[in-house]
Amino acid sequence: MSVPELPDLSVLPSELKDDARQRLDALRRLPGLAERIGHGGWWSAAPGVLAVSRFAAELCQTQPQLLVELIDSGRLEAAEDEAALRTLLAGALEGCDDEADLRRRLRRLRQREMLRIAWRDLAGWADLDETLGALSGLADGCLDGALRHLHAWQAQQLGDPCDADGQPVRLVVLGMGKLGGGELNFSSDIDLMFAFEHAGTCNGPRGLSNEEFFVRLARRLIGVLDDIEAGGRVFRVDMRLRPFGSSGPLVVSFDAMEDYYQSHGRDWERYALIKARPAAGDIGAGDRLLERLRPFVFRRYLDFGAIEALLHHGTDAQKQTYLPNLIAGNWTGTMNLTEPQA
Repeated sequence: MSVPELPDLSVLPSELKDDARQRLDALRRLPGLAERIGHGGWWSAAPGVLAVSRFAAELCQTQPQLLVELIDSGRLEAAEDEAALRTLLAGALEGCDDEADLRRRLRRLRQREMLRIAWRDLAGWADLDETLGALSGLADGCLDGALRHLHAWQAQQLGDPCDADGQPVRLVVLGMGKLGGGELNFSSDIDLMFAFEHAGTCNGPRGLSNEEFFVRLARRLIGVLDDIEAGGRVFRVDMRLRPFGSSGPLVVSFDAMEDYYQSHGRDWERYALIKARPAAGDIGAGDRLLERLRPFVFRRYLDFGAIEALLHHGTDAQKQTYLPNLIAGNWTGTMNLTEPQA
């Protein structure tokens, strides 16, 4: 089979053309890709993708089958809603033999989906909302799929966690920060909190407490996602937003979490919870948890902590404008937060 011609490089800045030409030349000679160059618009979009993304270029070179799968399925050039992505990710993890197989599949899945999202973004086929939503949906799907398998395997050994009435209890995974807001970018870690609704014991031979079960499960979940292996990691996991931060328990009951925020919660934790949402596990229980925390997150009145923050950090003009009316009770207000470097 003859080597296909290179696509048009005239759209690229001169400083990018040499790298793009080398990467495209290598790509068009790979078995499986050369015969697909006439299928769809992926080849004409390739210069703009490969010229600026070393990740995409290296992945296509070392694992061309990932790009072949995306081309043949039609997914590379088609937008995808969250439900379809969840179904696809769940199907890709079905039939995992053990944790080692789960880790391997998750890393391959992440590479393929990152390639798809990056290609669509750089080709101009996806807008910002689609790109951020797809990255966040990928994290949700990996979290939920990994959690389902790990819970099932652990329950086979230790029994299922149950409440006082013998009803099953499941782990709640709250997405925080960019994940909670559905706005992950390509370099984001995922900020998480783990919780469970009811205390109790597992129905297995050891009589393990629900808390002990979920702590073990959470540690396994973090390792499956965050450990660096041959296929890299799935996502970096950051647990520092949980109650008491890095020194606090890894998994917290709903009662303990509510008590913490009412007794010890700080202003920044209130702001952080605005973006919190159930990302995996028991979604219904996660919604109930956020409803319980709502009085802490959305105070009915502006409290002295907010006034003190304005007093210490506001400009003179802001103090003169807002403080007299806030202190007198003439005005109520809301607090807003952004990252200092944003």
